[in-house]
Amino acid sequence: MFNFLKKAFGKTSEAIAEVSPKKKKKVTKDEFEDILLEADVNYDLVERLLESLPNNIERIQAFNSLITVFQYKADFKESDNKPFIEMIIGVNGAGKTTTISKLAYHYQQQNKSVILGAGDTFRAAAIEQLTRWANRLDIPIVSTQQGHDPSAVVYDTIASAKAKNIDHVIIDTAGRLHTQVNLSEELKKMIRIADKAHKGSPDRKLLILDGTQGSSSINQARAFDQMIGIDGIIITKLDGTAKGGSILSIADELKMPILFIGTGEQPKDLIPFKANEYVNTILDEIFI
Repeated sequence: MFNFLKKAFGKTSEAIAEVSPKKKKKVTKDEFEDILLEADVNYDLVERLLESLPNNIERIQAFNSLITVFQYKADFKESDNKPFIEMIIGVNGAGKTTTISKLAYHYQQQNKSVILGAGDTFRAAAIEQLTRWANRLDIPIVSTQQGHDPSAVVYDTIASAKAKNIDHVIIDTAGRLHTQVNLSEELKKMIRIADKAHKGSPDRKLLILDGTQGSSSINQARAFDQMIGIDGIIITKLDGTAKGGSILSIADELKMPILFIGTGEQPKDLIPFKANEYVNTILDEIFI
């Protein structure tokens, strides 16, 4: 796990090394502040984290400060529901389709059956891309033509899963900007239809955030949460950015479960997020 995380945060580690090129037993408060800011931790959060720390900071003190960001009550909404139905949400370019393939592969590794629903009927390319992933992973997919009602895809996917006794349903949605009222109403309708197809579903509404956007993705998340309620977050593309510290800002601002982080383009490149391992990966670049 640590090796995967080190790979994922390679560019963040390089950015930290520029600020603090030599690892030490202790760092000054000023050095620690510069490191956190360089890694794209929100300024106000940095100031709060530094408040309780001494002028010369040891690793255990730094760890205890950073880990407090994750000490909030978060409902992970894990259940034994069958089918377990997830709706994947986020703006265009965040990496939704690739993340769906990773999530499907993750469940396959647990010997669970999966079906995909191509609910992004806004773009023909999205349907084609998801179909390619389904074929590559040898899993069924329910799709329709571009421009057709995505709620019909939701209903048919869930109905198919129930008929075939499939464990996991993963439904794609159009990459939509939260300012587009008609699209947000469409998303709400998809959720209502999911509940009609299987009472209480979707079990989880997962928001995909682009890690290269750093802390700026927080406003996106807030808007989607206000619109439909988000149950968890997956952060993508962290291997391609020096903004790995933004996870601290995202966790602090949103207080939602961060379930996975994406670290590459392949289906296996999805790591379950664990706060203590994440914090230690950052501190490994600072302290001896």
